[in-house]
Amino acid sequence: MTSDVLATRLTELREAFDRSFADPPRQQVAGHDDLLAIRVGAQRYALRLTEAAGLFPDRPVTRLPGPLSALLGVAGFRGAIVPVYDLAAVFGQPAADVPARRWLVLATGTPPVALAFDELDGHLCVPHERIVEEATGHGPRGCLRGIVPLDGGARPIVDVAAVRAAIQSFAANGDR
Repeated sequence: MTSDVLATRLTELREAFDRSFADPPRQQVAGHDDLLAIRVGAQRYALRLTEAAGLFPDRPVTRLPGPLSALLGVAGFRGAIVPVYDLAAVFGQPAADVPARRWLVLATGTPPVALAFDELDGHLCVPHERIVEEATGHGPRGCLRGIVPLDGGARPIVDVAAVRAAIQSFAANGDR
């Protein structure tokens, strides 16, 4: 894929994502969940769009010294300075050999937090009844809740509230 085609596609995806917050709800998607299909390292996950306040490619992150390996640094979002955490490190995966994660998602809720991940595979619009809901978290540090079965294989759903709780636990306990 050429850089012009990639840049055009990225612009289309960004505009569609932004428009989804401004457009009135459409009747044909009632009964569906909107998810982002993402990759953290080699692992495939999904993240609910209702838990994302924005999606940003190649956002500059200012590194900060400190004991938390999951904290990549801070980035500016809409006039606010927000801590950026490596989702792979939060999940307990070893530090990657890449200098920076490509994508950042600004999470909804407080305190503000951005989560960095490697790849955006696209947008999923999945009927509610296809999603396997779970009452409690599972997976790395209990940060996954639910699974979306797809033709290419199931994707665990990232629970942003559980990720935020894991980050707060790191900070309180000085965990790495």
